Amino acid sequence: METARVKTPQQRQVVFLTILLLLGEAGTEAIRYSMPEETESGYLVANLAKDLGLKVGELATRGARIHHRGNKELLQLDAEDGNLLLKEKLDREDLCGATEPCVLHFQLILKNPVQFFQTDLQLTDINDHSPEFPHREMLLTIPESAQPGTVFPLKAAQDPDIGSNAVQNYTVSLNLHFHVVTHSRADGRKYPELVLDRALDREEQPELTLTLTAVDGGSPRRSGTTTVHVEVVDINDNAPQFVQSLYEVQVPENSPLDALVLTVSARDLDVGPYGNVAYSLFQGGEVSQPFVIDQVTGEIHLSRELDFEVTNRYNIEIAATDGGGLSSKCTVAVHLLDVNDNAPELTISTLTSPIPENSPETVVAVFSVFDLDSGDNGRMVCSIQNDLPFLLKSTFENYYTLVTEGPLDRESKSEYNITITVSDMGTPRLTTQHTITVQVSDVNDNTPAFTQSSYTLFVQENNSPALHIGTISATDSDSGSNAHITYSLLPTHDLKLPLSSLISINADNGQLFALRALDYEALQSFEFLVGATDQGSPALSSQVLVRVLVLDANDNAPFVLYPLQNASAPCTELLPRAAEPGYLVTKVVAVDRDSGQNAWLSFQLLKATEPGLFSVWAHNGEVRTSRLLSERDAPKHRLLLLVKDNGDPPRSASVTLHVLLVDGFSQPYLPLPEVVRDPAQDNEDLLTLYLVIALASVSSLFLLSVLLFVGVRLCRRARAASLGGCSAPEGHFPGHLVDISGTGTLSQSYQYEVCLTGDSGTGEFKFLKPMVSNLLLQDAGREVKESPHCRDSFVFN
Repeated sequence: METARVKTPQQRQVVFLTILLLLGEAGTEAIRYSMPEETESGYLVANLAKDLGLKVGELATRGARIHHRGNKELLQLDAEDGNLLLKEKLDREDLCGATEPCVLHFQLILKNPVQFFQTDLQLTDINDHSPEFPHREMLLTIPESAQPGTVFPLKAAQDPDIGSNAVQNYTVSLNLHFHVVTHSRADGRKYPELVLDRALDREEQPELTLTLTAVDGGSPRRSGTTTVHVEVVDINDNAPQFVQSLYEVQVPENSPLDALVLTVSARDLDVGPYGNVAYSLFQGGEVSQPFVIDQVTGEIHLSRELDFEVTNRYNIEIAATDGGGLSSKCTVAVHLLDVNDNAPELTISTLTSPIPENSPETVVAVFSVFDLDSGDNGRMVCSIQNDLPFLLKSTFENYYTLVTEGPLDRESKSEYNITITVSDMGTPRLTTQHTITVQVSDVNDNTPAFTQSSYTLFVQENNSPALHIGTISATDSDSGSNAHITYSLLPTHDLKLPLSSLISINADNGQLFALRALDYEALQSFEFLVGATDQGSPALSSQVLVRVLVLDANDNAPFVLYPLQNASAPCTELLPRAAEPGYLVTKVVAVDRDSGQNAWLSFQLLKATEPGLFSVWAHNGEVRTSRLLSERDAPKHRLLLLVKDNGDPPRSASVTLHVLLVDGFSQPYLPLPEVVRDPAQDNEDLLTLYLVIALASVSSLFLLSVLLFVGVRLCRRARAASLGGCSAPEGHFPGHLVDISGTGTLSQSYQYEVCLTGDSGTGEFKFLKPMVSNLLLQDAGREVKESPHCRDSFVFN
């Protein structure tokens, strides 16, 4: 718990002067109404809007409220039409007692902007109570020696009404000895005295019974009666006399029960029973007093607790009566001293919560403080915690407003618990604390923030449609709808990228899905922007770059470029019988559209007409002889080779080679028997040829080879036409080994002879073989010239 900061004397003077100015200003602005007490609830007291010069409905729009000290809801305000109505029946005597005039103070509070109006409602008294004597009977003891004109005080009747409705006159029943005289006290109350008109004679009449009547001045008049018994006693010619006719004493309000207040004293000059004085409380204006008196000693003690805030003084009348019935009175004025026994009270009039975080200086609460004590015990100071962005401002007669210092930040703190501390200036100080909770509502002042500056996603090609490939996530430090994020694909500037058919995104959670199967060979990667937008007003958004990389899968089998497997008549490789071991018969050229290890090719000889005669190098596809040829070797050989990639699982293709053994290249070329072909196979071969041409067009190395071929063909067209067969450039062919790269192309320069079929309109490959030495080339030129199967030739580098 925090303790209130003590203000300096100069600060207290400033506060005191401010309160005086506010009180003076409030007095000039007070609006006073009057109505009789006991009026039924719902009574129209006044139209405040009209009296204050406000428009109809302005009270409602400005949040008007009626506040009464202690939060007693006696009146209610209809803010729509400005009527001030009585909420319940009011009893002037309960509210004000004997105080006149009876004025109830109300405050009209307007919230936006904050404004106060003082309203006073005066309750006028009606004659709703009858006079009532404290006892049904009175006893007077009068000596027979009493002289006419002797006055005997009587106890007054009590009437809670005031003014003309209070007791106005006393009368006594018709008799021969007494009449009643009505007197007024300083406070205006009436009391009776019985005056002896004719001397009493105990022997003639020892006692009398009179009826005393108290009549008020209301309309209609009300009255109350009591019986007065008069006993006539023997002569007692000296009445008791008090030492003082008026006693004054100060008593603290927290005095304990049975505490001695004062001792009164009276003397009687008579002796014997007539000189014995008995003290008693002679009932005054109050029906009951918190005091008792010792009949013998005259000591006055407290009979119940005192409360300065209820009554701050008492006037007690003490009667001293001797044994002969003579009596006299004195007055004891008891002044109560206030002690700090009431803690300050705090009443919240208005409270605004939640408040928007971007609001400027805003009134959060309006409250009033009140202390029943007086003086320094009733002076108060208010404070709140020092570490809060709020201020307390004094506005009007112990009214305060709690305002913000400026805009708040909900993301830093969304709730404030503000403890208002009210302390009085008494000794010891009493403190009251009241805690209010102020919520800070969110405004859309934060844009969505992605968890990464960019995203890279990997997708295996040939994926299934609607595959979840990743999630884009963003956060928003706002709350509620201001933090609810929706995701969307932003339009791409690449017109060739069909983004809408490739990717979709879940707007609620940012999950990305591939709409169709992706093909690495067609699209290796693509990128696009994803936007994140909150649902605030106005909406805020941000964007992030997403890059999708397609991973290659082994979905393409090796494709054999040479020898072509779809020709109408396969081209035969010629092998001289004099070839040395390791002689390069031909080279199988294959490619794979995949990448990486999925495109690493290896070659394997599966089947041969003559096992052991030929071998294939696994890494470059070169088919070479393994031994010397003999006369016993068959002239025709058929080899079945397997081309396999390094994927998982691996894919492969088979190659069929036809090798013809010749004694020299002058020997006529004997073609293999024609193979009966299926038309469907021809269509497939034609499609394969188109695929080969397409792959060759995108392969830079193959394009280079085609350009070289065109150059050679243009330069040597005449010579090729005159020879009528296959031609080859001169020069020695290197005999070292060559590896195949990942794309299946040759890594070093090789010269190959390509023979086309004589009846092929599409220029299909007939065979492709490496060129040999100049001598063999000359013989081969003569041999091929005689063959009708070879029409054209070109060189691969």
